[in-house]
Amino acid sequence: MSQPSQQPRPRLDARGAVDLSALARPATPPPGSPGGLETAAAYVRDVDQSTFADVVQSSAQHPVVVVLWAPWSEVSQQVAGDLAALAEEDAGRWLLARIDAEANPQVAAAFQAQSVPTVVAVLGGQPLPLFQGAYPREQVRAVLDQLLAAAEANGITGRVAAAEPVEEEPEPALPPLHQAAFDAIERDDLPAARLAYEQALRENPRDAMARAGLAQVGLMERTSALDPRAVREAGAADPDDVDAQLAVADLDVFAGAVEDAFARLVDLVRRTAGDERERVRLRLVDLFEVLGTDDPRVVAARRALASALY
Repeated sequence: MSQPSQQPRPRLDARGAVDLSALARPATPPPGSPGGLETAAAYVRDVDQSTFADVVQSSAQHPVVVVLWAPWSEVSQQVAGDLAALAEEDAGRWLLARIDAEANPQVAAAFQAQSVPTVVAVLGGQPLPLFQGAYPREQVRAVLDQLLAAAEANGITGRVAAAEPVEEEPEPALPPLHQAAFDAIERDDLPAARLAYEQALRENPRDAMARAGLAQVGLMERTSALDPRAVREAGAADPDDVDAQLAVADLDVFAGAVEDAFARLVDLVRRTAGDERERVRLRLVDLFEVLGTDDPRVVAARRALASALY
């Protein structure tokens, strides 16, 4: 391979195994975390596709101001911050709904948003475009005053109920070896993480969390020094090169293209025999562990593998 490419480290879930599921879709950074907005205050709500209809319905009682933002856009985060401060100043005369446009493309399409930030008001279920792009806070204040005047003229003068602060329950403590593996991955020490999971399996061969964690660490080890472009070029150049196809499949799973990875390896099983076929089968089984045996993509791929083998 040519120059290695640094791969992003996936996050870890509370089970102690690496959670790769989020790599397959955009994820809104939690409020207060890097890339995320400030923690929502009393008159601010973080909205997604599942809660969008409730927010629109509430616009019959009080004005709703929707800001469509994106984690990569500093301007959209600045506008969202200004709106949050103004919502607090107005103390419930209107509700600010913050929506990550990339994680909720259907909502963004409903507002015909072409860029971020896009700010739209909703009054009585009807959208009213306000502005796009950077906007001085003083001008935002003037726009909001006009909105409140229009709401009053239409009899929409209800107040937003202040959100109660939510206390997050602490995550349950991990078993010591799982915690050791978690800590090792956090400090980029994959060999130590592998040793911790292997020890956990020696102590309890039925430890599904450790088995999944071990498979996920293996995937990170295999992909950490790969050059994605070189790997994919090699795979395209020789579809029957087992090493090249295994490497492409690893990169696909890491990137969230799970179905592509499984289809690639099942097809390779059909075209190989003997030791090479067994290598491909074992890699598929290992990747099944990465996703979890209950994942519907794994269930479908297991059926396809059985058909290819028998």
